[in-house]
Amino acid sequence: MTRDRWRDAVVAMIPALRAFGWSLTHNGSDADDLVQDTLIKAWANRDKFEPGTNLRAWLFTILRNTYYTQIARRRREVRDEDGDYAKQLKTPPSQDWSVAMQDLQAALAQLPDEHREALILVGAAGLSYEEAAEICGCAIGTIKSRVNRARNRLIKIMEDREAPDPEPEASNAVTPR
Repeated sequence: MTRDRWRDAVVAMIPALRAFGWSLTHNGSDADDLVQDTLIKAWANRDKFEPGTNLRAWLFTILRNTYYTQIARRRREVRDEDGDYAKQLKTPPSQDWSVAMQDLQAALAQLPDEHREALILVGAAGLSYEEAAEICGCAIGTIKSRVNRARNRLIKIMEDREAPDPEPEASNAVTPR
């Protein structure tokens, strides 16, 4: 089927597509939108249509699938023209997490390279000790030792960061009157 004949056959199906779209949506405007989406998809995928097969069934299938996809999408969406729903949404402040992450990154930077590498491979990347040892080219026991030392050092660094500054000592000096 030539491109022009295919186009003419699709255009001839528009009234039937619109009727089917209206039967699904019960709204003329929504039916027109659905038919338009169907025609766009059909045109974009015209090379997938096999000549000699039922064009009407192919187009109706596209329309039906488009309709159900839109229904599923609408279920996930919240209508909020006035913004009332959006006003109710609150996000906890992320500043605390951001500061904690910066502290962790600074503490990790203070670790020796081989300890930091072992800790990240096992602790953050979730690799087994065996996998980390293979990557680092050392024995499993060495990786276990590095991870243990890195964890202990990291805890100490983080605790030192969280400790409050000591109060200045009270002076025993006599203040003049």
